Amino acid sequence: MRRLSRYKPAVAVFLLLFASGLATALTVAGAMFPDDAKKVGENRYQLGRDYEAALKFFRTTYSARYTRRPIADQPGVKAVHIENPDAKPGQWEGLNVYELKGEVRVFVLVKRGR
Repeated sequence: MRRLSRYKPAVAVFLLLFASGLATALTVAGAMFPDDAKKVGENRYQLGRDYEAALKFFRTTYSARYTRRPIADQPGVKAVHIENPDAKPGQWEGLNVYELKGEVRVFVLVKRGR
């Protein structure tokens, strides 16, 4: 019992940091975005981080069950599509994460209702 009590402060700090991170996270049609995302158009967001950091965020947020595939085949453009296997009408069915001219943006594809 004494061994568990020494971990309580660490657990409390972890929960506070984790909970505060979730509280500030932006959600769009059920998709989680990093807290540095800014809306620049309808279903279009600019991220305040580089492309690799953005991919790392989405990799940790969405497991391998969410398939990813490259969608751009042009010099100077990096882009990947993340598919939501459980999409319902009104929720996100895909995210297009791309970098163009040094800016990282995400376009949210929302599944239409029937």
